[in-house]
Amino acid sequence: MADKIADLRKEYTKASLDIDSVLTNPFEQFRKWFEEAQKGELPEPNAMVLSTVDENGQPFQRTVLMKALDDQGIVFYTNYESRKAKQIANNNQVNILFPWFPMERQVSIQGKAVKVSTKESLSYFMSRPHGSQLGAWVSQQSQVIKSRSVLEMKLAEMKRKFKEGKVPLPDFWGGYRIEPTSFEFWQGRQSRLHDRLLYQKESNDQWTISRLSP
Repeated sequence: MADKIADLRKEYTKASLDIDSVLTNPFEQFRKWFEEAQKGELPEPNAMVLSTVDENGQPFQRTVLMKALDDQGIVFYTNYESRKAKQIANNNQVNILFPWFPMERQVSIQGKAVKVSTKESLSYFMSRPHGSQLGAWVSQQSQVIKSRSVLEMKLAEMKRKFKEGKVPLPDFWGGYRIEPTSFEFWQGRQSRLHDRLLYQKESNDQWTISRLSP
């Protein structure tokens, strides 16, 4: 098995990436790539790997979904009592990675995670399917539970509780906006000589672009 894993390899030949051909604003370049990922019908192109660290410096990763993109940053939603939220409260410096493998691309973004307003969280929450709204009330995210039946019982309880009228926004649930300080755009190339362009934010809110060795 080890030999077979070592033999797994693929040449990346689909595209190239050059400083002279990219947009000078990383948000605009990201939107361009994201739109291409959507047109390419990639499965869940808004899925991103979120990295945080705990108080001991231990890294944690999980996949979350980008639910908004604006000129300030990238938004995702979660339970504010979850493990990731507690880690963000202790250290809001995070990293996210968009792995668009079918396009031989990935984007790594560093920044700080800041809670969005209650108004913004409510607006998104009300757009969610009814089942997802109930799910936010059901799950004590990251807590140990005895079995799945605990969730099913809680879901039945929430269905009874909110059987009439709208499901309200839980006070322990909402969004974070990741405000980027750097973007790295990665394009796979042949012979593992990949293209890597790093955008770094300067003190005057301007961005510098550098090419990194693969």
